[in-house]
Amino acid sequence: MKAITLEKHVLGIVCSVFDAYSAVLFLPDEQGESHYLAAHFSLGNNIPQDVYILPGKGLVGWILHNHKPLLIPNFDHREGTLGYYEPDAEEGIKAFMGFPLPTGGALCVDSKRQYSFSEKDHKILQMFAGLVSSLQSMAHENLSGEIPRYFAELGVIQDLRFRYRRWPTFLKNFLRTMAETTEFDYCAFATLREGGQFYTLESESAPLLLANGQELRIPQGSGIVGWVFRNEQPVFAEEGLSPASALFGKVPDMPEFPSAICLPVMVDKTCRGVLCLANTEPRQIDESLRSFVRQAVDHLSLFLENLYFKSRLHSYMPKATLEHDGGRVYNPDSAPPLRSKEDDGGE
Repeated sequence: MKAITLEKHVLGIVCSVFDAYSAVLFLPDEQGESHYLAAHFSLGNNIPQDVYILPGKGLVGWILHNHKPLLIPNFDHREGTLGYYEPDAEEGIKAFMGFPLPTGGALCVDSKRQYSFSEKDHKILQMFAGLVSSLQSMAHENLSGEIPRYFAELGVIQDLRFRYRRWPTFLKNFLRTMAETTEFDYCAFATLREGGQFYTLESESAPLLLANGQELRIPQGSGIVGWVFRNEQPVFAEEGLSPASALFGKVPDMPEFPSAICLPVMVDKTCRGVLCLANTEPRQIDESLRSFVRQAVDHLSLFLENLYFKSRLHSYMPKATLEHDGGRVYNPDSAPPLRSKEDDGGE
């Protein structure tokens, strides 16, 4: 499959995820003076094939010139233009967001509904921009046939966040999806309580260590997972480069796992979890697989970030004072007694 086909495949997923009208990808030309429309996916037929945008021209040009993201939930056509539609075809566009690619270029989406993109959507778009950059970096390599499937499964993982609101159900389906997509034999998630001396093996894609449904506590520094918690850095072990028993340290009844992936899951800028993938046969971990796992972990972090902020909000609510807009009706039977000047020690 050619790279341009892969790019359009990604844009189709992007449109589906955000319920967008169009998604466009601009990449720098050979001279580097302008950017061309490398791929697009749209519900309409109003985007020409040969679109070029100079840095600074329109909203896309602003992103390309400043190398900064842009989110416009309520697009005013009197104050700007998108630059990639045919004349008069962008009148119905009501919202826009775009993100620069680390390797150069921009990934943008638009919608015919006002306020259809949020800050959270913008962060997810950043993940897709990272995916496209990874695809560009592999453009001159022999691309694996697994890449389109990885991109498609990211759409499935995105859908899990909206389908399953409860954490245990979401996590169970997430781990199962990760194991099936990567074709690793085992996928697990470990969490670390703040200030704790142990990390907890919370869930598995298949019952191995948690056969009775109970969480397993493991000393904080044990195994590759303990190292990831301490250093907040990923580990990609392939071709038997690491002993299997080192995954969680000295845990009984562990099978041999010559290949493993362990990635930190960041919440509030701190490593609060580690996602583990392990295989009983040696596996090469190519760049496409690494990119997919990193992007999937970003979705896992977003889910946990939401839980974290909801938890903080609930903890603040008992201390909060509810304020009402507008006037209040005075009820002398329930109101506190009025204080006189004598009560206050007045004149």
